[in-house]
Amino acid sequence: MCHVIVTCRSMLWTLLSIVVAFAELIAFMSPDWLLGSPRSDSSVSKEGVDSGKYRPSLGLYSRCLHIGTWGRGVSCGPYANSFGEVASGFWQAAMLFLAAGTLVLGVVACMSIFTLCFQSILKKSIFNVCGLLQAIAGLLLMVGLMLYPAGWGSEKVISYCGSDALPFRPALCSLGWAFYAAIGGTLATFLCAVLSAQAEIATSSDKVQEEIEEGKSLICLL
Repeated sequence: MCHVIVTCRSMLWTLLSIVVAFAELIAFMSPDWLLGSPRSDSSVSKEGVDSGKYRPSLGLYSRCLHIGTWGRGVSCGPYANSFGEVASGFWQAAMLFLAAGTLVLGVVACMSIFTLCFQSILKKSIFNVCGLLQAIAGLLLMVGLMLYPAGWGSEKVISYCGSDALPFRPALCSLGWAFYAAIGGTLATFLCAVLSAQAEIATSSDKVQEEIEEGKSLICLL
């Protein structure tokens, strides 16, 4: 019989697991990892007005540029047509680690929904299994984030950040929100791994067992 067990700690872990997975996915796909040096929009200056300043953005495999009359158009899309065209080997490795970590988090997010009804599989606690997977995902993401700045010396980054750009030194560029979101998601991933143990304790407490013995199928506890 399926017992739907909802506690504050298990619900917090479930919601945070889903949020973290989406945060890492959005950060991975975003072009706002690096904000390039300020540029003048030539299409504006040709109209006889002050040239507009904007900062192009560069992601792991995509970029955003201002185009069109008055510089109001924004063109965003992949700059690499294949994996081999990614800016540097370090970014290629970073993408692999980040993608693997994000994939694991996506699997855990799906599994976390089913923990409301099923708390174990093959006599193993789903919470403990998910916590272990989240710890592994956190390590994968951490390695990917450490590899990413090592690729700042590539020709692609130099074209955005200036000739002084070097590994771990972005020169005229600044870090965009996607990089910080990825870091925050990584830290939250380790937090989820810790919370999974608390969710396991909450859903297997004596109070829950008493509710089950009374024949209740929906159990909600603080």
